Amino acid sequence: MTSSFDICIRGSGVAGSTLALLLAHQRLRVALAGQPPVVNDVRAFALNARSHELLSDLRCWPDAGQATPVQSMRVWGDAGGQVQFQSPSIHGLTHIVDVPALENLLADAITFQPSIQRVDAPVKARLTVVCEGRHSSTRQDLGVAYDTLPYAQHALATRVRCAKPHRQQALQWFNQNGHELDILALLPMGGSAGDEAAVVWSMPSARAVQLQHVSPEQLSDAITQASRQTLGELQVSSAAQVWPLQLAKAAHWSGRFDDGGAWVLTGDAAHSIHPLAGLGLNLGLADVSELAAVLKERETTAYWRSVDDRFLLRRYERARKAGLQVTWLACDGLQRLFNHPNTAIQTLRNWGLNSFNQFTPLKQWTVQQAMH
Repeated sequence: MTSSFDICIRGSGVAGSTLALLLAHQRLRVALAGQPPVVNDVRAFALNARSHELLSDLRCWPDAGQATPVQSMRVWGDAGGQVQFQSPSIHGLTHIVDVPALENLLADAITFQPSIQRVDAPVKARLTVVCEGRHSSTRQDLGVAYDTLPYAQHALATRVRCAKPHRQQALQWFNQNGHELDILALLPMGGSAGDEAAVVWSMPSARAVQLQHVSPEQLSDAITQASRQTLGELQVSSAAQVWPLQLAKAAHWSGRFDDGGAWVLTGDAAHSIHPLAGLGLNLGLADVSELAAVLKERETTAYWRSVDDRFLLRRYERARKAGLQVTWLACDGLQRLFNHPNTAIQTLRNWGLNSFNQFTPLKQWTVQQAMH
């Protein structure tokens, strides 16, 4: 197969754009299929220390007003349980990053890389990297099984102005309403002195769709009540977006096309989890970082291998599947634990939160794991 490109990346979101920049540093010829996003995305990403380091190395980390470090986190259970986390340093537990700001920085960086060419449609290359998201058409065309466990929930995202400053706190509530679980998170934005928060509210699907179409005043009141007025009266400052929630993973993450070219899956095209822990994009960035690291071995110990080498791609697949297994189980387990209607289970889970909150060594270990 002849091609002017070493790699074609299908999908130009944050993960795909980050990978393109990483591969350009390896002097590979990259085709990036898709144009920069133009939709006004109201979501915010919680990015951990490893993602911060990766994007900073690419000079694509937003400024202080668009990447707010979280200095503390408070989580409430549905019957008195509570756990609190404090950052071990001024760098924060994580950063809440404005989505459009990050996408714009990545798009600008790509324009200065002559080895990256934006294309409107996928082109032939030795290796195709699929970063198209959970509804990947390429994955479907390849016939790759995508094992999906849908939750009876949608997530609703919007932004609010708070009557009280957030003081760089991330706040989360697990609530039971009529034996149905909803999980509300308020994530600090606007810098250290900001009074804006990003909302991620996971709830029964019918209610999420309903709230998407109510008036801003009604939505503001609903979020204020669900947050127990911890930050005072909240005022919605953007439109609401909703999407269905699921746990999913592809059976195979690498293979070959009929014409001989190789393919590999990354990000949401390969896996999807519940947003309750805010790990989604971190996992996608870990995918592309691992793939870039594996391909970089061609510059040293694996200099005789090509970018479509099956051995390298399988190494990437094994490494990321192993690294994700615990995260999948933990996020799914928490969702199921708090979704269980039994009162005995309710008592047990809230006792567990309070006990965990008092076990400092375990809390410190958990913080380190989440940060990295």
